[in-house]
Amino acid sequence: MGSPPKLAPDATVWAGYSGGLDSTVLLHLLKQSGLPLKALHVNHHLQVAANRWVDHCREFSAVLGVPIYVMDVKVDPRDPDGPEAAARGARYGAIRGLMKPGDCLATAHHQDDQAETVMLRLVRGAGVAGLAAMRSRSEFSPGILWRPLLRCTREQLRHYAEHYQLSWVEDPHNLDPRYSRTFLRTELFPRLQQRWPQAIELLARTADHCADAVELLDELAVRDLQNAEQDGALSVRALLSLPRARRNNLLRYWVAHAGHETPTFDALSQLEKEVLRARPDASPLLAWGETELRRFRDSLYLMPRLPPPPKGAVLEWNGRHDLELPPGCGWLRVIRSGPPALRIESSAGSVEGDRGGANAELPLRVVFPKGGERIKPAGSRYTRTLRNLFQEEAIPGWVRERVPLIQLEGELVAVADRWLTGAFKKLCQKHGLKLEWQHNLVGHCGN
Repeated sequence: MGSPPKLAPDATVWAGYSGGLDSTVLLHLLKQSGLPLKALHVNHHLQVAANRWVDHCREFSAVLGVPIYVMDVKVDPRDPDGPEAAARGARYGAIRGLMKPGDCLATAHHQDDQAETVMLRLVRGAGVAGLAAMRSRSEFSPGILWRPLLRCTREQLRHYAEHYQLSWVEDPHNLDPRYSRTFLRTELFPRLQQRWPQAIELLARTADHCADAVELLDELAVRDLQNAEQDGALSVRALLSLPRARRNNLLRYWVAHAGHETPTFDALSQLEKEVLRARPDASPLLAWGETELRRFRDSLYLMPRLPPPPKGAVLEWNGRHDLELPPGCGWLRVIRSGPPALRIESSAGSVEGDRGGANAELPLRVVFPKGGERIKPAGSRYTRTLRNLFQEEAIPGWVRERVPLIQLEGELVAVADRWLTGAFKKLCQKHGLKLEWQHNLVGHCGN
C-alpha cells in the first residue's frame, strides 16, 4: 500500500467502500494503518441487490470496527456519457459535499484499473494528459484523492482477500460486456496477455511516463501563461506568436486549471481558425460542454456557457435588498449606511421614503439594453449613448447585452454601478447608498 498523505489533525480518511473485492481489501488495509478512518458507501440504486449490498457493507464495517456512512444518489440513465460516467459523476459530486477541507478520499483503484483507463483513453484519441490517467494522489476539492493500491494488481488483491478470508459482493456489471471496462477486462486483456504477458503492467507504466511528461508540459505552460495572461484573459496576439503545439498546450493548461473541461483536438483546431484568426472587430466564440471561449479585441475570455441575454426583462426593485438578475447576469448588491429619512426628487414630484434609514425604499425598475439608450453621467457635460460609453471602456458585447439599467420614474439613472447621473449619484451619497454589480461575464476570474 502506498504511503498515506499528510493530514490535518482533525481530518478524516473516507474509504470508498462498494462492498466489492477491491474496496474490501482497501478498507481492511486502512483499518490496520491507524488512520482516522470512516467507510463511505454510495448507493446508486441501479441494481435490485443494491440494498442488500448496503446491509453487507454495514455488517463488514461493524466487524472491523469502522464507522460507515451510506449515501444515496440518483443517476440519470439517459446521460449521454453513459451509465458508468453518470454514476461516477453523481458519486463524486455527493462525496465532495460530504468532505470537509483537508479530508482525504481513498479509493481502491489498482494497476489493472490504470491499464484499462489508459486503453480506453488511447482508443478515444486522448493526448499526453489523458494517457497520464490516474495519479496516486491528486486534488479533490475540498480535500485530496488518494489511491493507495495503484501499484497492486487485481490478482494480488484477490490473494490478500482469500488469505484473510474476507467476504465481498460481486457486481454483475463486472461480467456484462456492454460496459467498456468489462469488455477490456474479459475480452481484450486476456488475449493481449497471451501474446504479451506484461501488457497490463506496461500499460500502467505508460501512464507514469505520460505523467512525467505532463509535469514538464505544465512547467512550460506556466512560463507561457506569464507572457500571455492579461487581467484574467489571454492575449490573442501572444497566443498566435507561439508555435501551434505550445499554443495548444497553454490553452489546455489554462482551461483545465480554471476548472473547465479540456477542449478536444478538434475544438482547438476550430478555435484557431474561427476565433484566434477572426477579424479584430469580430466577437467570435467557441463552446463545448458547459464551457465557452469568447474573444473581444485582443483578449480571449474563458467562462461557463452563458444563457441567452434577457431581452425584454423588467424587474421592479425597492433598493432595500440585493437583487438577483436573470440567469447569467449576476446580482445587484446594495450597501447602505444612511440617515433616517429618504426623499427622492424626480420630474414626477417627490417620493417619500421609509424613515427607517437603511430600510428606505426606492421605486426603481431594472431593465436591459434594447439599443439607443442615453445617459448623462455624473461629471459629464453631455448626454452620451451607451454604445459610445461601452466602446470607450472596451466592454465586450456579451457584457453589454446583460448589463442592468436602473430606472427611476421611467428615467435612466444608472448603468449598473459604472455610470450614474449626477442627481442619482448625489442621492446615493447623501443617503449612504452604494450599488455594486457582481457577475462572472469576463472570464473565470469573475468581477
